[in-house]
Amino acid sequence: MDRYKAIVLAVTMLLAGILETRPADAQTFQTYRCADGTQFIVGFYDRDKRAFLQIDGEPVTLAKRLAASGARYSGAGVTLRIPKTGPTTVKHLKRPVTACAVTEKPTI
Repeated sequence: MDRYKAIVLAVTMLLAGILETRPADAQTFQTYRCADGTQFIVGFYDRDKRAFLQIDGEPVTLAKRLAASGARYSGAGVTLRIPKTGPTTVKHLKRPVTACAVTEKPTI
């Protein structure tokens, strides 16, 4: 099932990249695992301020928001915070904020 999610994410991000950025833009993908068991993949593209998530089997595009330190992205009931120091956190649906750590890069 995780392989299926990675494929869906890759296709979603590829389409978003084709439609929203130039083909020569670089992209970064990171896989996170959180303290409450949540897992997600996030993708970033050069020259695009949004974050593209695959969380709970669904693709979500997050807009970059103002943050005092680091980066904060939100949209569709999901908030992702990547501070300069400390753990990355995610809040989605009506679940509490949970700390997350990078696990591995997906094989796409």
